[in-house]
Amino acid sequence: MKVAIVGGGPGGLYLGILLKKADPSHEVTIVERNAPGATFGWGVVFSDETLGYLEENDYDTYVEITNQFANWDAIEVRYRGEVIRSTGHGFSGIARRRLLQILQARSRKLGVQVEFDSEVNDLDRFANCDLIVASDGVNSKIRGWYEADFKPTIDTRRNKFVWFGTTHPFERFTFSFRETEHGLFWCHAYRFDPTASTFIVECDDETWRRAGLDRMTESESMAYCEHVFAEDLEGQPLLSNRSLWISFNVVKNERWYHDNIVLLGDAAHTAHFSIGSGTKLAMEDAIALTDALRRCPNVPTALAEYEEERQFFVERFQKAALESLTWFEHVGRYARFDPLQFAFSLLTRSRKISYENLKVRDPALIEGVDAWFDKRTVEPVGTGRRPRPPMFTPLELRGLRLPNRVVVSPMCMYSAVDGTPNEWHFVHLGSRAVGGAGLIIAEMTDVSPEARISPGCAGIYTPEHAEAWRGIVDFVHRRSEAKIALQLGHAGRKGATKLMWEGMDEPLEAGGWPLLSASPIPYLPHSQVPKAMDWADMDAVREDFVRAAGLALDAGFDMLEVHFAHGYLLSSFISPLTNLRTDQYGGPLHNRLRYPMEIFDAVRSVWPEDRPMSVRISATDWVPGGITGDDAVEIAHVLKVHGCDIVNVSAGQTTTDAQPVYGRMFQTPFSDQVRNEAGIPTITAGAITTHDEVNSILAAGRADLCALARPHLRDPYWTLHAAQMQEYYDLQWPVQYEAVQPAPREPLRFLTDPKKAAERIEAERRALRRRVWELERELEALRADGHAGNGASAPEVVVRTRTGGRTRL
Repeated sequence: MKVAIVGGGPGGLYLGILLKKADPSHEVTIVERNAPGATFGWGVVFSDETLGYLEENDYDTYVEITNQFANWDAIEVRYRGEVIRSTGHGFSGIARRRLLQILQARSRKLGVQVEFDSEVNDLDRFANCDLIVASDGVNSKIRGWYEADFKPTIDTRRNKFVWFGTTHPFERFTFSFRETEHGLFWCHAYRFDPTASTFIVECDDETWRRAGLDRMTESESMAYCEHVFAEDLEGQPLLSNRSLWISFNVVKNERWYHDNIVLLGDAAHTAHFSIGSGTKLAMEDAIALTDALRRCPNVPTALAEYEEERQFFVERFQKAALESLTWFEHVGRYARFDPLQFAFSLLTRSRKISYENLKVRDPALIEGVDAWFDKRTVEPVGTGRRPRPPMFTPLELRGLRLPNRVVVSPMCMYSAVDGTPNEWHFVHLGSRAVGGAGLIIAEMTDVSPEARISPGCAGIYTPEHAEAWRGIVDFVHRRSEAKIALQLGHAGRKGATKLMWEGMDEPLEAGGWPLLSASPIPYLPHSQVPKAMDWADMDAVREDFVRAAGLALDAGFDMLEVHFAHGYLLSSFISPLTNLRTDQYGGPLHNRLRYPMEIFDAVRSVWPEDRPMSVRISATDWVPGGITGDDAVEIAHVLKVHGCDIVNVSAGQTTTDAQPVYGRMFQTPFSDQVRNEAGIPTITAGAITTHDEVNSILAAGRADLCALARPHLRDPYWTLHAAQMQEYYDLQWPVQYEAVQPAPREPLRFLTDPKKAAERIEAERRALRRRVWELERELEALRADGHAGNGASAPEVVVRTRTGGRTRL
């Protein structure tokens, strides 16, 4: 096969090496625009995982690279005069120039043709090639020539950054945050050889302009950064290599190949430097492409397999990188954080590292986080006792004390009769209460018969409803430590529909009722067209909410939540997609909020002062032109002023045009934004499934309570089981279940530290692999000297491992 690789960076060179190794008959040519020694940037970082890939695919390259490595195990965060260190993060760095030299030498040895100082202005010269690889970087010419086929998207981000080098050898991967008169600057610094480090400086665009960096020369900019980070550099200078301030471009491509042309590395994708190396991804692309070509000699089939395999992995990596990038774009929202929480938030920003993960990597750090979090609660455990994991700390809202931070989400059961809850609701809510959760929020409970979603929805508009609810509330209070809240709502244009299992959102064929909304827009094309509310309707619905609040008080609920989300009545006023009014209740956001806030104020006025209220909002419509995260912050500001105690931050479900982005904890970023920009406590929900995720969210300051729905459907005793898995024994099981309540026990003692044992086993494996490689080289030398010709029998070498195993050559 004849292959042309355009771009002689690490990805292109490594692909050439692997293709020649796979089949020496391949004719591989690499065309590079720069000279052999030219490179931009300083060091390249590899994780232990990536090193494993390199070891498996070309051991010679792996050995050469690892012989040059600078290794570190710790991340250091410098913030507000404090230094927080976290160990257990295995990374290695190498000078980019040295990496290129190693790959170039290996390419030449294997017979790859490399042409330097050669610009490619079209692909005519490669017309007779079976495969053309576009490895020509983030500004790929080839991708541009075939833009209609690759369908790239390039998202230019808001922050500014610049790459420097420095002669100061940082001992750890270092993040340092420095406040200046112009704003906050921070660096990402890591050593790549014994005497030098990469030093990336980043800031937001406003700070960059205030500092005058948009008008400075390269040398002036470098001098400014030396001054800002003088304490970190310890007298050492910064080094420049075309070190110009730029914005990061997130590159994605819908297709990675066209005919026999395939994208590789930055031409196909980019990931923010704060989470990983583009070099790492490019070299992993090379491995995947080689494997695909080895499996499928047919080039189009191989390229299709390569695209399918790598796109899936890279999209996940880019998603994590985007989380990391976004954290740095909004670092100002964490300015009030204590340094320890700030460091924990930074470490867990991409969700690739979590609370439990850090507990394994660095137990001392998590012990410190637990102790810090616990001391800030209303009832610290005190000295001499093990601090509680964050999820088991109490929270106070007005006069209400929640025993822990786990919430059972409101989940519609569609099982009420004429609005009256029954034995199903009793068992459903009661079992979750004795299951250990700190707060139970009953399903959306409607304030009138016309406010229901379906005929099976619960209501609170008659004394009989309040009496039925009281039985449930009394059980929760008598038999558990949990508190219970009621969510008040009005379905609006999403009402008069079938039961969930008969057809979600499908209108009733008979027995429906008239619907109300902000504007006469049906939810589904075939749904009933709602009436646009007039003042009389607004007055009547307001009174319905007030009546419902009074009945909820009669029933004994500890807290009320008003439903502003998910496209229901009050949500239809807030979203510009569903509110087309031209009166004082339409137009800008403060007008669209007017009626929902009238409802909130009316309910707050009759709800006792010592009992808290929350509001559930949709922080985004997931539709261009709809509600955004910034709007959600403005909504939360208004709610805070009006006496809302905590905001339940949800997302979407306001229109069928929504394009939601799902994933683990997918709504938590909105909670983070609302909590830390509006300065109000939040509840987060949405694909939170593990105690690790709950602890990670709370410790990082992304929410104050975590609401789980489906996990509680699967396991009513989710919280008790989470305590058991964490060996936390202060959460009481029901006395009736005492026979299975876990008892405190001594922690399992290993003969040796499991982490150190694993590290020793891995070190022995690598040492064995290297010894095998050395013996192979000795055997090659013997053959070259005529001691073991091509037809001669090779001597058998047996390497015996410490565990008694044997490897034969």
